[in-house]
Amino acid sequence: MHPHISVILDKAQHHTRLSAEDGYRLINCTEAEMPALLAAAGTLRDQHKGRTITYSRKVFLPITNLCRDRCSYCTFRKDPRDPDAWTMTPNEIEEWVTRACTQGCKEALMCLGDKPELAYSGYRATLAGFGHANTTEYIYRACEIALAHGMLPHTNAGVMSYDEMKWLKEVNVSLGLMLENISPRLRERGMAHFSAPDKDPVVRVRMLREAGELSIPFTTGILIGIGETREERVDSLLAIRDIHDEYDHIQEVIVQNFRAKPRTRMAEAPEPESVDMAKTVAVARLLLGGDMNLQAPPNLSPMDHKLLLHAGINDWGGISPVTKDYVNPEAAWPHLDLLAQTCREAGFTLRERLAIYPEYMDRPEFLLPALRPRTQELHQQVTA
Repeated sequence: MHPHISVILDKAQHHTRLSAEDGYRLINCTEAEMPALLAAAGTLRDQHKGRTITYSRKVFLPITNLCRDRCSYCTFRKDPRDPDAWTMTPNEIEEWVTRACTQGCKEALMCLGDKPELAYSGYRATLAGFGHANTTEYIYRACEIALAHGMLPHTNAGVMSYDEMKWLKEVNVSLGLMLENISPRLRERGMAHFSAPDKDPVVRVRMLREAGELSIPFTTGILIGIGETREERVDSLLAIRDIHDEYDHIQEVIVQNFRAKPRTRMAEAPEPESVDMAKTVAVARLLLGGDMNLQAPPNLSPMDHKLLLHAGINDWGGISPVTKDYVNPEAAWPHLDLLAQTCREAGFTLRERLAIYPEYMDRPEFLLPALRPRTQELHQQVTA
């Protein structure tokens, strides 16, 4: 017999570590039990994070949209023959960073496809023309450009090796990789990640662990609505929790909802409903605890901002005044004034943060000395 939901929620409120079975019970709660679930998650957030909701003012730099993976839902990745395939030149990176600085951006998000040099000889030639032997070298250069303009880089370049992350830590205040889901089932034929070798959960978990070994402030999360079960969402969140318990380096966890896109194999797949998204956010808060920074992208749930606040988030992620969301180009960023108003109406204050959270800034193992002065200067600006 399953325990009553109130027993599990009471455990969470008293900071008792919830089990997988607890998580399964919560994420399968009934409609009548939803208000109690959301209230418990919101209360836990308030106890640890208060009523301040943060965001990062960023420029989204899609270094290249070439990718060797073929996820069933993605329109970002391109083949070299596609008319809208691109690799940014150093001059283009410089131009966008300069423009972003004039708009008060402080984070430079480096985003790109997985390991394109392993798949495309033309891309390798492009890199050689820039004077680089591989993508990691080129990302390093892009980060140097951003740093020269006073911005703080955050790189999400797909799966990277230990040595690649160690090197990029020199020029990044944080790195990221979405776990998406821990279940190997999603790599089976007909599933979302069948043609995506870099979405192997074993590979992604290894990178999360190695980032911990390197003391890198790290962003990860889950993607819901891609064919996973609710229980697999819980398993994925618990995998993240276990890694963080060991290394204390995961600075934020994203709960991101799938958006169906034309001309993809999942174009007709149903998107997660608002209640399902809110329920998953609340369960994430209760499983991960009040200290974790929990994020939901505001542009992917434009009608549900107050619901997500009620469900326990404390962060909206990166929002750009100069570039679109190239991964979800159909979903415009919310206007910051309107988002701030929504937060106020729900009893919250919206505040800017950096690409590294404050709790990691003063820990020397997480932020290298060369990056510390500018980080502290910008932190003073956003907290003034």
